[in-house]
Amino acid sequence: MSRLLKFDRLPNLRDLGGMPAINGKRIREGKLVRSGHLAELSEGDRQKLREMTALIVDLRTDEERSEKPDAAIPGVESVHIPIFDRQVAGITRERSADREAFAAFLSAQEAAERYMNEIYRAFVFNDYSLAQYETFIRLLLERRDGAVLWHCTAGKDRAGVASVILEELLGVPREAIREDYLRTNRCLEGEAEKLTALLAQQSGEAVPAAKASVRALLLAKEEYLDTFYRAVEERFGSFDTYLKDGLHLSQDDIGQVRENYLE
Repeated sequence: MSRLLKFDRLPNLRDLGGMPAINGKRIREGKLVRSGHLAELSEGDRQKLREMTALIVDLRTDEERSEKPDAAIPGVESVHIPIFDRQVAGITRERSADREAFAAFLSAQEAAERYMNEIYRAFVFNDYSLAQYETFIRLLLERRDGAVLWHCTAGKDRAGVASVILEELLGVPREAIREDYLRTNRCLEGEAEKLTALLAQQSGEAVPAAKASVRALLLAKEEYLDTFYRAVEERFGSFDTYLKDGLHLSQDDIGQVRENYLE
C-alpha cells in the first residue's frame, strides 16, 4: 500500500514507494507521489515539496485551476494534463459543477452511484481522456532526480485512475492496487463528513440520505474501480491490450518505466 506523507494541508498525499511489483521488485520510494490539489499549502508544505519533487502534473480542468490555482513552488516543473476537457459535475469540482451534482443527487444515492460509474467508464471510452492518460504515462519515461507528483482536486478519481494504470504497468498485484485505491477514503473521511453536514443543513434533507449521496460522490468505492476494469475488458479485452492499443505503449516504453521506478 502507498505510504501517507505527513503534510500540514495535504491529507491525501501518498508515496507509492514500497508497493510490491513485477518479478519480486518494489516501487522506489520518493519517486511516484499522488495527491489532491496544491492550492492551500502551508509554508512548510511548500518547502517539503520543493525538496522532494521534480515534476507536478495537474490533471484538473482549466476552470478548476482558475478557481483554486496550485501554489507556486520555485524550481519545480509543472505540467497541465486535464483528463476531461469540460466540467463533469461531482468530479471536476468547479463550484458550478458541484452545485449541479449535489442538487441532483443529494437524496438519491443510487443515482449518484450510477453517475460515478458512468464517469469511470468514460476514463476508458472517452478518447480525449485516453490520450491524456497516455501523455501522463509518457512523462514517466524520463528519469528525474526527484518525485513525479500527480493530482486532481481530491486525489480520488482522475489521480486515482492514473495511479491504477501506473501500478498495473509496474506489475503491482491487483489486490494491492485495490487496497491502495480504497485507502483514499481514510484520508478524505473528514472532508466528506463536513460537507455532508453543511449540505444537509442548507438543503433541509435528512442527514442519512444526504450522507449516503455525498459519500457516493466524494469517496472511492470498490464498485467504481470494478467498473473501470470492466470497461477496459469491454473495449480492449485485457489490460495488456489497453496499455498497447489504448495508451500506445510499446514493450520498450513499459520496460523503461519499470527500469525508472522499480528496484
